[in-house]
Amino acid sequence: MDIQAATIPAGDASEPEVAGFDPPPDEGVQRCLQLLADAGLRPTRQRLALGQLLFLHGHRHVTAESLYDEATAANAYLSLATVYNTLNQFTEAGLLRRIAADGIKSFFDTDTSVHPHFYLEGEDVLVDVTDGLTFTRVPQALPGYEIVRLDVIVHLRRKRAT
Repeated sequence: MDIQAATIPAGDASEPEVAGFDPPPDEGVQRCLQLLADAGLRPTRQRLALGQLLFLHGHRHVTAESLYDEATAANAYLSLATVYNTLNQFTEAGLLRRIAADGIKSFFDTDTSVHPHFYLEGEDVLVDVTDGLTFTRVPQALPGYEIVRLDVIVHLRRKRAT
């Protein structure tokens, strides 16, 4: 899958603005442009390319490395540092949710709602818990603090054969 390229005007090469398209942008590109605009982000070539991969193919959990590999396969030539920076910008803008499942690697979730996950140890895979997890009580925040979010990650590993 090739990412639809935008015609970028001359100017700031680090974050060029998207100008016209040739051919005109398809519906998916328009949706991505609107998503970026609604989040207050300038639609740079890099953000648009990664946004198409992230937001136009349903709910996803990605790492920077997996998204970099997808971008390369889609002929969107970006550095890994650009992918990290863009994921962080999308997270700060509320488009993604960062989940540190194993304390080392971060996953980025396109579903920003509060929901629990399974982390498959040894496979580096993050999966939504779909059978409903309910809490009867959430702890009180410490004095002077408020609860910002609740992350629940259930770690799983394959059963050993006996």
